[in-house]
Amino acid sequence: MNETPVPHGLAADVSDVPDGLDARIDRWRAGLLERPGVDATDVDELEDHLRGHLDALTRVGLTEDEALLVAIQRVGRQDAIAAGLAREHAGRLWRQHVPDAAPDEPRTGLVGMLVFAVLAGLAVKVPAGFLMEGGVDQVVLGRAATATILCGAAILAGYLAWRSRRPAPAALVGFGVLLAVLAGVLLGYPFVPPFSTQLLSLLHAPIVIAVALGVAYLGRDWRQLDRWMDYLRFLGELAIYYVLIALGGGVLLGLGAASFFAVGVDPEPLFEWVLPLGVGGAVVVAAWLVESKQSVVENMAPVLSLVFTPLFTLLLVSFLGVLAVSGPIAEADRSPLIIIDLVLVVVLALHVFSVSARPAGTPPGWFDRLQLLLLVVAIAVDVVVLVAMAGRIAEYGSSPNKVAALGENLVLLVNLVWAAGLSIGFLRGRRPFADLERWQCRYLPVIGVWALVVVAILPPVFAFG
Repeated sequence: MNETPVPHGLAADVSDVPDGLDARIDRWRAGLLERPGVDATDVDELEDHLRGHLDALTRVGLTEDEALLVAIQRVGRQDAIAAGLAREHAGRLWRQHVPDAAPDEPRTGLVGMLVFAVLAGLAVKVPAGFLMEGGVDQVVLGRAATATILCGAAILAGYLAWRSRRPAPAALVGFGVLLAVLAGVLLGYPFVPPFSTQLLSLLHAPIVIAVALGVAYLGRDWRQLDRWMDYLRFLGELAIYYVLIALGGGVLLGLGAASFFAVGVDPEPLFEWVLPLGVGGAVVVAAWLVESKQSVVENMAPVLSLVFTPLFTLLLVSFLGVLAVSGPIAEADRSPLIIIDLVLVVVLALHVFSVSARPAGTPPGWFDRLQLLLLVVAIAVDVVVLVAMAGRIAEYGSSPNKVAALGENLVLLVNLVWAAGLSIGFLRGRRPFADLERWQCRYLPVIGVWALVVVAILPPVFAFG
């Protein structure tokens, strides 16, 4: 490799070297590696992106020199790359100046995780057992569910703050105030039969909490917009691990119950204690696994996106085809509309997860076009469902469920339409992919506010029924 120093950030300094293409790329690598906060792993990934651009440009007729110049411009100036990596991995800069210190390394200790996992499991077990001693009715169930949600959220926030080593005290206080507000609403509202607003509040409170938990996960970086994509990625990976743990736990519980039956022992204690402890504790265990086994999920995420994006696209296209044959959906029962809403929520989650898992700096490809197709089809389905819901409200009148569903579809529609527009701009080379990431980060508070409206405002509007 040529060891001659390289003036930073200038593409011409690379292309003017009278060596072969590989030697010029080596020179570009050396210039990046001299930058503080940049390590060999980052440069390897950037070189992959650079060579991908080179291949694409030479195929359309550019010479090697021309292709190298354009490719370096597309990957980015060295000073901008180094600054971005320094912001993303600020701990590296600290370690370069103070090699023996590791102030921002996240805690991943097994003992600490187990303590929080046990507390989370008790947050599920204790409220249910304590509140149901006097008999089970809708009010008691609601209070038990409320206590479980709020206690579990507080414990998970505590674990995330402990894990980060960089908690933001003011943000955590704000999160505590939010939990207090939710407690006042869920426990203080005089819910009455048929308890539709209570059920909606309990279903949407976790959404509010999930959005607000980002302040515990990000610590002092919670004001940085780009860091919220890390939190969205964390949520997606947490869901993957939780599902895997739940599937394994279900098999284990079933085998345990069968073994108890085989020897004539009642397996009820197994379900009374192990199940609730496992349901709560698995959330903390999954969060720990996300940080401890990050590379495993990073390999899994692109595969899951690749598999499920075409499947959900086919599902939505099939729905539109069935709708064209069967007639107006406004005449359908509300159950199909609810199922379609859930599918649209999954589609949005899949899109956000795909965005978060996409390697930075890579040029548009066929999968990006498939993602756009998924968005367009989802928008069409969302419009159809919105029209159907508006028709049902006009014909049968409003209800808490209908209003909440209508709001959900409007929130989804705005997100999908804007994301589709940004995707088109990226595919046409007019917008960077980062705009799509930032849009999803900016929209996260919108989702949280909408869920908070369902929790706190919808019940009094409909007389708490």
